[in-house]
Amino acid sequence: MSRTVTVGLDDSPESRAAAEWAAREALLRGLPLKIVHVQEPTPAYAAQTPLLDLDGYRHWARRLARESADGIRLRHPGIEVTTEQLTGTVADALCEAAGFAELMVLGSRGLGALHGFVVGSVSLAVVARAERPVVLVRSGEQAADEHRMDPAGVPCAATPFRPVVLGLDAGEPDDTVLEFAFDTAARRRAVLRAVHAWPEPPSSFHGFATDAEFHDELARGQASLLGKVLRPWREKFPDVEVIEASRSGSAAQVLADASRDASLVVVGRRVRTGSFGARIGHVTHSVLHHAAAPVAVVAHSCGPIPRRHP
Repeated sequence: MSRTVTVGLDDSPESRAAAEWAAREALLRGLPLKIVHVQEPTPAYAAQTPLLDLDGYRHWARRLARESADGIRLRHPGIEVTTEQLTGTVADALCEAAGFAELMVLGSRGLGALHGFVVGSVSLAVVARAERPVVLVRSGEQAADEHRMDPAGVPCAATPFRPVVLGLDAGEPDDTVLEFAFDTAARRRAVLRAVHAWPEPPSSFHGFATDAEFHDELARGQASLLGKVLRPWREKFPDVEVIEASRSGSAAQVLADASRDASLVVVGRRVRTGSFGARIGHVTHSVLHHAAAPVAVVAHSCGPIPRRHP
């Protein structure tokens, strides 16, 4: 099966930004780009608009995908682009498409660099259920936003990439998430900033000298744990510069702060099955809403994630 970077397309600004991000990522990975558009059997608004021309709607959907593909080929010479029309419930169809992809990219309405995302129900459903990595991209996201400022203080696609930020649970690290983050940084020749947040001990609120000593000892232990987790990955990716950041405080807030100077934020989502269905996890959920950069959510479990075959 041919691996692809797949992007879900509609006629929204966030979807167009996601398609451009996906094209750049496909070039970095040396993979084809697949553009998918989901046609619901009867769109919700069609049920309320009996005079809507459904054949015209389907023709528009095909033209939308074709014109998007043509534009990407012009702006990114050399990239292989295919399109696919899917039918069904949007979230279900995108989850199915994600199962055949190396990476699924979706748009999410952005509030600007300081406020992050507004994540819709479809994007959340795909993130919660997809077994492959899913990247959410803000509307208005541009290539220059992923790069450092030039000497004039202006973001420029010709400058090096901003760091890739990895949100890491050093107590329960997962190889799937680690490998994705290191590989992504290596392809960008970017710094990897590995962020591990740990809770402030309750005793620190009392202000005694012994509390400060205990806090320092705890901080050294957490930093040592982070270094131990990263050591084999540093050896596997010797060309990736790694910055270890062990911080006390809310993991969601620490990652949101780190995202302000990031080209991409990578977080994990543990695959859970049960009567309550798929869940994202409160830290990842918060990062999705507050990060100031695109966010990659990497599903992981105790074993390797199986790839589906058609």
